[in-house]
Amino acid sequence: MKTTRNIVICALGIAAVVMCYFCVTSVTTPIKFENTRAEREVVVIKHLVDLRTAEVEYHHQKGVFTANLDSLLIFLKTAPKKEVMKEGSLTDKQLEAGLTEHKAVKILNEAKKKALKKNQFESADALYAYIWENDKDVINNGLAGFRRDTIESNMLQSLYKGAYDENSIDEMVVIPFSEGKRFEMEVNNDYKTSQGIRVPLFEARASFETYLGDLNKQELVNLIDREEKLDHYAGLKVGDVYAPNNNAGNWE
Repeated sequence: MKTTRNIVICALGIAAVVMCYFCVTSVTTPIKFENTRAEREVVVIKHLVDLRTAEVEYHHQKGVFTANLDSLLIFLKTAPKKEVMKEGSLTDKQLEAGLTEHKAVKILNEAKKKALKKNQFESADALYAYIWENDKDVINNGLAGFRRDTIESNMLQSLYKGAYDENSIDEMVVIPFSEGKRFEMEVNNDYKTSQGIRVPLFEARASFETYLGDLNKQELVNLIDREEKLDHYAGLKVGDVYAPNNNAGNWE
């Protein structure tokens, strides 16, 4: 009798421990999942923002977006980045008089052409110094000290300020924590607004399964189910191929 009672007490004790374990787990598992999710999404978002930067520059130079990640990488590694170096600015008085940035640059370019036909200059600095002092159109429009030069610089350095080089840039298209899976890229270069205006669109995305797939399966299923019921994309994405959204991310 005593032995039976001890067995029952022992069994109840074990059951209580098991119940406590499941109670604690039911609370800590979702918290741990969400904490890990938040930590990982910071990294995934960084990649998506960098992809957006690349696509915007690709579109700026070529007029379309690309869904081919290899083509995008080749572009980043080989294409030059054209930048306008600026010195001086137009005053309110000049702007009120109708002088625009475009007109000012046109006046400068014409002055440089005329100067180069007459003289040879050791440097661009010498050329500008000459036209600022001698060209009537430049002087009359108050453009002495105003300078605009288009230069070509390294694409990766210009866009990412040393965050990537030609070897590490390949990592940008790989979804972190995914065991090597690449971001999905989709484009719609023929989208037209209701006014008939063509607006090329792109979308880069990473599903929850790709970067959270090694975490608690039930929590992952619950997360996906919640997002799908809200008609949201079950993951992170930037841009949209169905409607212009200024290339925004769905976390913004």
